[in-house]
This record gives sequence, C-alpha cells and structure tokens, in this order.
Amino acid sequence: MKYKLGKRKNPQDPQAEPKLYAIPVNEGKVSQQEVAADIVNLSSLARGDVGNVISSLIDTVPKYLLMGKSVNLGELGTFRISFSSEGVEKPGDFTVDKISGVRIVFTPSVELKRKLAGIHFEKGE
Repeated sequence: MKYKLGKRKNPQDPQAEPKLYAIPVNEGKVSQQEVAADIVNLSSLARGDVGNVISSLIDTVPKYLLMGKSVNLGELGTFRISFSSEGVEKPGDFTVDKISGVRIVFTPSVELKRKLAGIHFEKGE
C-alpha cells in the first residue's frame, strides 16, 4: 500500500503548527465488471451469472438495512445503519427531525482483518 505525506492541523489544538501525516494513495478504482471477471476466474460460474449475483447483492443489501437489520456477509464483514440525534429532556419533546447524520457502517470480519494484517507500506509519489 502506497502512502504520501500531507500537512494537517490538530483539531484539538488549532493554534499548533500543522504536522505531516501519512495519507493513503488511491491507486484507482476497480469496476463491478472487473470484480465480476476476477470472480469468474476463481469459479465455474459464467460472467453473466456473477454479474447478476453482484447486482442482486447491491439491490438486496439496502432493503435489509432499511428494515433495520444488519447484513452479515460472512468473511467480508457486516453492514448496518447508524445515525445521530439531538437530545431531549422528555420523550414527548422528540420528533424525527432531530435525527441526522444517517450513515452506513461497515465492520470488517475477523478473517478480513487478518488478511489485511500483513499489509506492507511504501512511499508513493
């Protein structure tokens, strides 16, 4: 994994001088079609079958998240919805407009973390 150095301020101490921090270098994106092609090479499935499964997964995960469920994808990890809200003194004071910051949280599995544990770093451009 390549990294570069970038200056950043400390948000807890805005008066302090910026320091250099390692920033991951994005080496580009891999398309859904490229992922499907790689999976075809690892399996006995046809390219169209793999593409359909990936498309169906993309359609299905949000459905379960919107039902309030977490979605466990085995050795990949788990997706869930999280959000923030303003605090109130009494339950009657709460309205849904106080909910904000809806986001999807991904928690990698133990297996995925173990696979990434051997990461090697090198300085990029």
